[in-house]
Amino acid sequence: MKNILFAASEAVPFIKTGGLADVAGALPKCIDKRYYDTRVILPKYSCMKQELKDKLEYKTHFYMDFDWKEQYVGIMEAEVDGVIYYFVDNEDYFTNPAPYTNDALFEIKKYAFFCKAVLSALPLLEFRPDIIHCHDWQTGLLPVYLHERFQGNGFFHGIKTIMTIHNLKFQGKWDVKEVKNITGLPDYYFTPDKLEAYKDANLLKGGIVFADTITTVSSTYAQEIKTEFYGEGLDGLLNARSGDLRGIVNGIDTDIFNPATDKFLKYKYDAITFRKEKPKNKKALQKELGLEQNEKIMMIGIVSRLTDQKGFDLINYDMDELCHDADQIVVIGTVEEQYENSFRYFDWKYNQKVSANIYYSDELSHRIYGACDAFLMPSLFEPCGLSQLISLRYGTLPIVRETGGLKDTVQPYNEYEGTGTGFSFTNYNAHEMLRAIRYAEAVYYDRRREWNKMTDRAMAADFSWKTSALKYQEMYDWLIGY
Repeated sequence: MKNILFAASEAVPFIKTGGLADVAGALPKCIDKRYYDTRVILPKYSCMKQELKDKLEYKTHFYMDFDWKEQYVGIMEAEVDGVIYYFVDNEDYFTNPAPYTNDALFEIKKYAFFCKAVLSALPLLEFRPDIIHCHDWQTGLLPVYLHERFQGNGFFHGIKTIMTIHNLKFQGKWDVKEVKNITGLPDYYFTPDKLEAYKDANLLKGGIVFADTITTVSSTYAQEIKTEFYGEGLDGLLNARSGDLRGIVNGIDTDIFNPATDKFLKYKYDAITFRKEKPKNKKALQKELGLEQNEKIMMIGIVSRLTDQKGFDLINYDMDELCHDADQIVVIGTVEEQYENSFRYFDWKYNQKVSANIYYSDELSHRIYGACDAFLMPSLFEPCGLSQLISLRYGTLPIVRETGGLKDTVQPYNEYEGTGTGFSFTNYNAHEMLRAIRYAEAVYYDRRREWNKMTDRAMAADFSWKTSALKYQEMYDWLIGY
């Protein structure tokens, strides 16, 4: 039996702000339990829902030297879907109203504490991992601490580490002097070939330097981040470690995202019944959102953070043009005020055509996937993306830019060969995006049989975690030396 410990800042069902939580919660369930004992360790956030906190049981506690004082570390435990979860408890760090704050220095301190606590707790858990699988900058110090002070202890000898980059843009950067003071790491670690980057300490860089292998969440993104445009200042390091870098595309939880059983859909459907049942969901959503009720109108969905990264400057530029087409546009999301306000404006201006829902609702997002004909995702960069995978599962054809995981998962429609599962464009350009949308419109309205065949292919595509889990298992075996 091989032991794998996932270390992450969030995981479903306990806490979620983004796609990282889906990966850290869904992937361990799919790793083959006959050969791997896969467990997860998370911070114990006080903002978790009470019914989830009620599942936690006390395991142990101890005191740890951190930031120049002895600090309490509690360890709680819960089991969900056959996976054991551990939780690191400390009231100084994990009692905010949300898992993350806007205080960058506090975040650095919080996750430095978490990394050291994870390693310090391992001998007390009766679980010695062969591999610690670290996720994003919040766990970047785990491989560093393991190298610096734990590896010499017999218990830790031979433990391997994997650093998975979910989004290279977020790196955990702060002043070298402060980070050195907080972490207790010696000067040796704060040089340009280790944690220092452009005169700051960089926690993700530390993880990349000291991890035994590095992964990211799609093969195209693994190539892109070795270039200056996508590399976020770390392209040189990623090129130097390119022999240890691989891309494995994310999956989705096909139990949660299943139009045949989705509790949020009024009319369930599958690959056989979608022609009859999916339009009923569209009419129900039109009624709910106050749009013109007409199942023949092409409805385009957007479920996203409203940020530049997701291509909303392109959408903003084209909205007036799009609203003169025979389309309806339904959006749900929040983050940047300029895009929140522009969608409110378009909702007011084109009341029967645009529905702007400036908040997040799991329930409404499921209904958008289940009702819309197409799904728009014109990202500037996209490490993997889950929304296009969900939309494929629901027979909602993606319109995407060819970047990162979008390029790897959406096959562009080829009318001559009768292939494809969506529509795509290459350059980050509003005119190219509009052309792709209008091509999709032309197929939807004028070649409906072809559209339906494409929907068949989209719903048949397998982006379950089982496929990705096999690739992770191969990597685990290679790293352990089996």
